[in-house]
Amino acid sequence: MEPRVSCPAAAPLREGQFRVLVGVTGSVAALKLPVLVARLLDIPGLEVAVVTTEKAKHFYSPQDVPVPLYSDSDEWEMWRCRSDPVLHIDLRRWADLMLVAPLDANTLGKVASGICDNLLTCVIRAWDLSKPLLFCPAMNTAMWEHPITTQQVGQLKAFGYVEIPCVVKKLVCGDQGLGAMAEVDTIVEKVKEVLSQHGSCQQN
Repeated sequence: MEPRVSCPAAAPLREGQFRVLVGVTGSVAALKLPVLVARLLDIPGLEVAVVTTEKAKHFYSPQDVPVPLYSDSDEWEMWRCRSDPVLHIDLRRWADLMLVAPLDANTLGKVASGICDNLLTCVIRAWDLSKPLLFCPAMNTAMWEHPITTQQVGQLKAFGYVEIPCVVKKLVCGDQGLGAMAEVDTIVEKVKEVLSQHGSCQQN
């Protein structure tokens, strides 16, 4: 079970400080979460927190993720009465950038359709569209090549979200082809690029 954590404070940003919220879903690429978080923490002035789906927990150990880690139970345990914090709203306010890596086929379909039935999809549904949201698709090649995937990825792009495209690789299932999540180095470089483009906005 992941550690209990308090709701992040929406303190004013210091110069050079950015907050990245990483969403992780139930693709086998969630194995890379600890490495991805470690690489993000190497960026000077960056704060990181993670929102996980329940299925994603199957692929990594919370002890290997050295930042606040939130899941569905945290939202419900924090809220008891009207004056209590609403976690998905507070996370959305806290973060300057959201990175969903990996974004599996199930959550892709939910986000494209506006479904928000867990903490992660609620954060995305409430996301401030003036802030960047990056997503890294990851799924089996046959799922990636299904016609509905193109429609759903296109819908996310129409929302203004930024795709970090999947790559060709031999997948864990044994299939060879498109569908693997982008390499961690590629993802981190894209985060740096987007943060540099939005830097002036983050200080407002």
